[in-house]
Amino acid sequence: MTSAPPRWTTAKLAEAAAASASLFRSERLGVSGVWETHYKQARDKFELLFSQLSDLTPDAITDNNLAEAYGRGLGEALRYLASPPISDDDLQVIADVDSIAPGVLKKNPEALRKVFAVIERVIDPYRFPWVKAGGVPTSQQREAALLASSVLLAAQRIATERRNQGKENQETQVKRYLHSLGFTEAPAVAINTIVKGPQSMQFCAECQLGERKADVVVRLHDTRLMAIECKVSNSATNSVKRLNNDAAVKAEYWLKQFGTAQVVPAAALAGVFNVLNLEQAQTRGLTLFWSHDLDQLGAFIATTG
Repeated sequence: MTSAPPRWTTAKLAEAAAASASLFRSERLGVSGVWETHYKQARDKFELLFSQLSDLTPDAITDNNLAEAYGRGLGEALRYLASPPISDDDLQVIADVDSIAPGVLKKNPEALRKVFAVIERVIDPYRFPWVKAGGVPTSQQREAALLASSVLLAAQRIATERRNQGKENQETQVKRYLHSLGFTEAPAVAINTIVKGPQSMQFCAECQLGERKADVVVRLHDTRLMAIECKVSNSATNSVKRLNNDAAVKAEYWLKQFGTAQVVPAAALAGVFNVLNLEQAQTRGLTLFWSHDLDQLGAFIATTG
């Protein structure tokens, strides 16, 4: 007889959610060194851009120094002259060019000018008032523009880093924990029947389970598959999207596709979650574990032996 996955009481869910939120707050408050690094890197880029393009003085910007700016990896800084900053994809579409890769633009003056014409049209008038006026910045204007632009780019980089690293770090944490239990990682394969995928004492990452991808799939000791979704949330509102509209939907699909006797849908959670959302996801068949207490995951795996 297979062991049933744990179902937590409201009190236990509230306790775990509070501990996870506390860890999230501590991590967010400990970013001073990271911020300093990103700000300095961004400042260096804009200092170099201003030097390359003569402080963005309109009459001094030529095809040659524009090409040199792109060649020196300053395309990102150029996009951040816009208000708001324009993405690579949007810039390419709006400029109507085949590519905005530095190597391509350096060899194609016409495309280069089309790209910069877009940036000129949407350049931030508050950070760069002298550009629209066709003049030269004062020292105060130059410093204000450098400061504001560096802060803008640094903030965006940290936000992107948090989005990308949060889930990656969590997946790594789960995989390391499974390794500590004696499991080994198997190559990812498409799993369309329960006998496929990782075998005894194995797990795989980013596996296609039926028609939905799972972050980590573990072969339990009783031959069932546990599909673990790694979810990081930075707010109670965000937890609805991460948990109820994604992980719980996958759980319902996997249970319908493979059956409760064959698969255990689960989530490893980190960050801020609303207790009501946790209860709702659990009711829909999702087994909940926390990154700060993976021993609960290990305890359940042990019961399947």
